[in-house]
Amino acid sequence: MNSSKRAFILHPSSFILKLAMTKELIVDIERLLPGGLGLAHEEGKTIFVSLAAPGDRLRVTIDREQGNVLFASIKEILTPSPMRVEPPCPYFGSCGGCDFQQLTYEAQLITKAEIIRDCLRRIAGLRTVPDFSVVPSNEWRYRSRAVWQLDQDRRTIGYYERGSRRVCDVADCAVLAPELQQTLERIRRTSWHLIPPELKHLQAVTGDDGVSVAPSFAEFQTKELQLKVGEEVYKFNAEAFFQINQTLLAPLIDFALESAHGETGLDLYCGVGLFTVPLARQFKQVIGVESNPVSTSFARRNLEHAGLENTRIITATVSDWIETATIGEARCDFVLVDPPRAGAESAVIKGILKLAPLQISYVSCDPATLARDLKKLIAGGYQIAALAAFDIFPQTHHVETVVKLTRARMVESTIEQNESDQQAA
Repeated sequence: MNSSKRAFILHPSSFILKLAMTKELIVDIERLLPGGLGLAHEEGKTIFVSLAAPGDRLRVTIDREQGNVLFASIKEILTPSPMRVEPPCPYFGSCGGCDFQQLTYEAQLITKAEIIRDCLRRIAGLRTVPDFSVVPSNEWRYRSRAVWQLDQDRRTIGYYERGSRRVCDVADCAVLAPELQQTLERIRRTSWHLIPPELKHLQAVTGDDGVSVAPSFAEFQTKELQLKVGEEVYKFNAEAFFQINQTLLAPLIDFALESAHGETGLDLYCGVGLFTVPLARQFKQVIGVESNPVSTSFARRNLEHAGLENTRIITATVSDWIETATIGEARCDFVLVDPPRAGAESAVIKGILKLAPLQISYVSCDPATLARDLKKLIAGGYQIAALAAFDIFPQTHHVETVVKLTRARMVESTIEQNESDQQAA
C-alpha cells in the first residue's frame, strides 16, 4: 500500500513528472541495523527508517532517495511493535543525542547483541559468533561526560538536532549524571555576556570530587578530578578523554585484561591510562601510546600515583608510532587496542600483525568498524577466543564490545606439541 503526491516541475525544455518529496509509504520494520535505523522493503526498494522499532507497521515520509535506497521518517505509527514504549524525554526525535528511547530496555539489549552478531557475520565474515549477552547498565542518569553545543545568536545550549547543525535547546537531559545535569542548569542560568562570544561548544565530565568544564569561563573551571575504578585511582579533566559510563568500567577492564600477563604489553590509544595502569601490574614492561598530550600527561601521573615505574607513555598518533615501533629485546605478549569510533587505521592493524603479539584485546564502540578490523586480524593469523559487550550507552544504538584474540598458529602448534608429547609417552 502506498500513496504519493505528484507534481509538475518546470524545466527549461519541458514539463517533467517527478515524485514530490512528500511521498509516503506504509512499511513493516523487519529489524534494526548498525547505526540504529529500521529496515523495511517496499516497491522493490530498501527503506531505512529512523526511530523505528522491530515489528512496527508505519506510515513513513520519504526524506531522501539514493539509488535503490530510501531514507524515511515516521509520519504515523499504524501498529506499534511489542518492543515499543513511549519515549519519556520531551526532546526525543528532535535532539540527536538518543535514538533508542522508543524501545524497552530489554529490547535495546537484544537489538544491540543482534547488531554485533550481524556485523561479525556480514563484515568480518564469521560463520560462528561466540555466545554473549550485553551487560546492562543504569538506564538513565548514567552519562558522566558530555559535549554541549552553544548557539550564541539564538542563545540556546544543548545538543545538535537530528541530522543538522542546529542546536536543540535542552533544559533537562535524561541520561546525564545528576552532577552534570546540575552543571548544565547552572550554565543555562549564566548571563550570556559572561560566555566568550567565540565559544561554540563545552566539554564537561564528572568524577568523585566534582565537575570539570572545558574551556574555563565565568565560574566554570577545567579543574582536575579523580575517580576510583576498582582498586585504581585515575586523575583527569574535561580536556582528556574518559569513558562516559563509569558504572561499567570495572567489569570492562576486568574482561579486557583477564589472563593477560607476560613480558611486554602495549596499550594503543591509551588515553589517561584506564587500561595502562592495571596492565602495568601484569607485565614486566608496558608501553602506552596516545596522541592527546593532556591525556598522556595524566597517564604518566596516574602511573606515578600507583607506584608503577615499568611503563613508557608516548605522545604520538598510534599510526605514526607503530611504523617504527621498538619494544626492545622482549617479545610482545599482549596488545590492548581501544580506538575511536572510526576504528584502527590500516597502518595500525599492519603494525600489530608485524609485532605478532600472543594475545589482542580489541575494545570498540562501533560494531561495524570493529568487524572490519577483526577481518584483517583474523586473515593475519588470529582467532577469536572470547567476546563480551557492555551497554555503556543506554538509550542509543551505540554499544561497547570487547573481543579477545589469540594467535591461531600458536594454538595449532600447542595442539601439535601436545599430540607429539602424548605419542612419545
